[in-house]
Amino acid sequence: MSTFVYMTKCDGCGMCVDICPSDIMHIDKTLRRAVNIEPNMCWECYSCVKACDQNAIDARGYADFAPLGHSVRVLREEEKGTISWRIKFRNGTEKNFCSPITTKPWGECIPKLSEEKTPTKEALESELLYNEPKYLKTGEVVTGDDGLPEMKKVGKLKQGVYY
Repeated sequence: MSTFVYMTKCDGCGMCVDICPSDIMHIDKTLRRAVNIEPNMCWECYSCVKACDQNAIDARGYADFAPLGHSVRVLREEEKGTISWRIKFRNGTEKNFCSPITTKPWGECIPKLSEEKTPTKEALESELLYNEPKYLKTGEVVTGDDGLPEMKKVGKLKQGVYY
């Protein structure tokens, strides 16, 4: 979901330019407003959306997340300690999501790697990420040769999501 700027709301403060990790948010010299110069290179971190005091930056949703003709609004509310997402569909219905802003100290959520066993040569050469099966926490009992959960067969198809 790349970002785009509402030129009528943007005041050209440059907060989005300063915070963008992929350096794609720029201030247009003629209009003196922010613009995403490479939407397809967006990392989708939404730092610019969250940093914008004017709520001038929006996100374009993916078709499976929010169909065509929709709008996605993100609002960071420091005083409430939340980030809210509002999706408005073509037919006027709305979906609202609200998440707490993470305020845990740095490193609190990350396991102490010094206490973990050194990965074997096979694990390093595997296409799995570090401790991938362990941290998936799927609760599935049936696993494949690679340690990942397998989808159960339902008729000719496997149970799962198909697009």
